[in-house]
Amino acid sequence: MASEHQYLITVYGTYFIASILFSFLINRLFLKFVRTLGIRNQDDTVIRWGSQSKPAVGGFSFYILFLLSIITYSIFFDSNQVFLNKEFIGLLLASMLGFLLGLADDAYNTKPFLKFLTQVTCAVILMVTGTEISLSYVEPVNYVITIVWVVGIMNSLNMLDNMDAITSTVSISIILSAMVVMIFHQEVGSVYFMVLTGVMAALIGFLYFNWNPSKMYMGDTGSQFLGVFLAATGIKYLWNAEPPSGDLISARNLLLPLIVFIMPIIDTTTVVINRLGRGKSPFIGGKDHTTHALAYLGLTDRQVALVFWGMTLVSLLLVVIIERFLVSWTHLYTTLFSVYLIVMFGVFFYATRTVERNLR
Repeated sequence: MASEHQYLITVYGTYFIASILFSFLINRLFLKFVRTLGIRNQDDTVIRWGSQSKPAVGGFSFYILFLLSIITYSIFFDSNQVFLNKEFIGLLLASMLGFLLGLADDAYNTKPFLKFLTQVTCAVILMVTGTEISLSYVEPVNYVITIVWVVGIMNSLNMLDNMDAITSTVSISIILSAMVVMIFHQEVGSVYFMVLTGVMAALIGFLYFNWNPSKMYMGDTGSQFLGVFLAATGIKYLWNAEPPSGDLISARNLLLPLIVFIMPIIDTTTVVINRLGRGKSPFIGGKDHTTHALAYLGLTDRQVALVFWGMTLVSLLLVVIIERFLVSWTHLYTTLFSVYLIVMFGVFFYATRTVERNLR
């Protein structure tokens, strides 16, 4: 057993460090040789905080390291978990479709309906291959929740990518939270742990170029891939996590993903409510996100990124507490974590409304 653990640590540690270096080098090459790919100056519908156009090629390193992680796992571990695993094949296909959707959107400005249809298709692929949210005894309800979740997270991460380092830092914390759950449930040997390691390393290498003042963006190629990848990971290890004892297991498995994905969910919900309240479409870009509100209130771009990263790290800490100490779920825990989510949403929602009133 000790030798097996040592083997896992050696392989994962070596691969993690090598992946960070690979991500850094490939993004540096993209930055040097691909100056215009992903830049959309004409009729640009993606409104970012900064006015300067920069290459949006970071997503390529995410997907490349995702694929390299699969190959590495097949070489050093059990290849059957890759090629004979129906759920993982579904993740591979849905992630590929998300990557291609983002690539098309960066290149051609995909029409909203086609984009939505493709996102739904990603959700359907996951469901058909066995990755679906099991929250209700009524199967059609689970289908609806799964589609809403996948489409919602894909759009949330895409909308959150409006300022330097926001989506990349938030995604790193989400991945760490999923890995914490896997560690507590002794699933470190899974192929999912390897691909999470690879994608997190890709994000860390990319973050060097994406930290304010950024040199490149991840683009829709990156945010759409991350959206479907993290949504699927959230379903498997947060929504459907092996529950503790107690009478409110479903409440726990509902709150866990909301806590982990708290910042993209709060940002998207706030933007949709505010835009609908003004009679505007929530699908048209604008500088009215929670990130922008913090900047209007006086924070620098780096401080905004640190606030968002800090909040997701708090979520990571809460996941550790839930997995390590709350062995039996009770009404008290449901109340406490529900209050936490409501308070956090209220703070950021109030910030956006305060800024909106001041700008009138």
